[in-house]
Amino acid sequence: MEKLTSKEEEVMELIWQLGQCAPKDVATLYPEPRPSANAIAQIFQALEKKEYLAHEPKGRGFVYRPIVDKQAYGRGRLSSVINRFFSDSYMSVVSALMQEEKVTEADLLQYLADLKRKEG
Repeated sequence: MEKLTSKEEEVMELIWQLGQCAPKDVATLYPEPRPSANAIAQIFQALEKKEYLAHEPKGRGFVYRPIVDKQAYGRGRLSSVINRFFSDSYMSVVSALMQEEKVTEADLLQYLADLKRKEG
């Protein structure tokens, strides 16, 4: 999965919210001053080239739909972060989350109980 620029990610977030849409639909979600539909259309083209979107004709234009779902993108980004900043060690991530008090011991014990239940 090719990495997205921050602007492409921003637009992709809006596309995931809308589902099937056109550039003008995304442009209307921005606060004033809004980017032009043409500027958004250029980002759509880049996203399609990176294989995040597909299009089909509709009327005199095109309608686009995401072909990469948000969770799949998130998992890919998470793997990249873990590889880059935690030497590909998921346990280092868990340790960091516990140190930051984002995950508690009770959370981990509950996760292990759920895992055992699924396996058993």
